[in-house]
Amino acid sequence: MSAPSGVPVPSAPPSYEETIGINVSYPHAYPVPEHGQKPDGKGMNPPPYMGQPAPVNNPVTVQTVYVQQPVVFYDRPVQMCCPSCNQMIITHLSYDSGALTWLSCGGLCLLGCIAGCCLIPFCIDALKDVDHSCPKCGAFIGSYKRL
Repeated sequence: MSAPSGVPVPSAPPSYEETIGINVSYPHAYPVPEHGQKPDGKGMNPPPYMGQPAPVNNPVTVQTVYVQQPVVFYDRPVQMCCPSCNQMIITHLSYDSGALTWLSCGGLCLLGCIAGCCLIPFCIDALKDVDHSCPKCGAFIGSYKRL
């Protein structure tokens, strides 16, 4: 197919530089390797990026948080840091009558131990609830309930 007569046939479309109006004869933005130098990229630095300013190093604040494991209380002293006075302590134990003590007393009464023998559970620490306190400041820390 031939072009109609009188209408010139366009050659290749214009380049990007010609389209946006960049002077093509201006020195290249990227370094051009000299004669005899290989264009492998060594010794050639890309131009700096001019779109955004360099990031500013802001000081970072670090906060250390100590998480204390929950303490499980039993009928033995526990070594821990007192939440009241912040001292390392071994808890002081005190025994109080609890549900197991009263149930044991009632069970002995049902078995016929009425003449004072039913009060024996109130003398046995192994049947009582245990309260843990700080020996230095006296603060109540926790308790162990038998039932």
